[in-house]
Amino acid sequence: MFGRDGGVPWYEARRDATGLAPDPASMPEAVIQVYAARAVAWRGAFAVHTWIVVKPAGAPRFTRYEVIGFGVASGAPAVRVDRTGPDNYWFGARPEIVLDRRGAGVDELIARVRAAVAAYPYPHEYRAWPGPNSNTFIAFIARQVPELGLALPSNAIGKDYLPDGALMAAAPSGTGFQLSLFGLAGILVARAEGFEINLLGLNLGIDFAKPGVLLPGIGRLGVPRLEPG
Repeated sequence: MFGRDGGVPWYEARRDATGLAPDPASMPEAVIQVYAARAVAWRGAFAVHTWIVVKPAGAPRFTRYEVIGFGVASGAPAVRVDRTGPDNYWFGARPEIVLDRRGAGVDELIARVRAAVAAYPYPHEYRAWPGPNSNTFIAFIARQVPELGLALPSNAIGKDYLPDGALMAAAPSGTGFQLSLFGLAGILVARAEGFEINLLGLNLGIDFAKPGVLLPGIGRLGVPRLEPG
């Protein structure tokens, strides 16, 4: 189900590398990638889990940043670093690349991404719905570094949970704005994301830039946003 082997419990599912991330040994330039994979267990019917990885120019390895709920109730931090490899299967679900930036100017963006990670306002909090969760974290980074132009999937539940109870903010891509009531209801209008209506965390909308429809749980159907290769 949702790209996983239904005969294997989620906690025993594969978590090995997919090969989607470039090999640092043959990729000297700076790289930023954002990945999305179907969430664990029943949550995968509704949402994806997202994370960000960075590799400065000349660095021998990637660093992976994400928010994970496992163990937070027992005192573990929500923000985790390098819990696994940059592009690994997410408990059996193969991830997709949402953003891929390389080359000139990316080192400066990496420094700002790391500053945004350090400034995330919920480093020890996690709530699967409506947030703050893994997608709240990545959306926060995107708003702090709008030059990324990151348009998160419409089924990244939690991306519309705005920090500190704010009712209005820039869209994660930095190409528009959104209104949100604690991630439970709202509207987003942006050049990159399109038009989204959020009701109880489920988004319905239209992507005008690269034609597609945004459906609750399913996500986007239409012309791919990220060109292959």
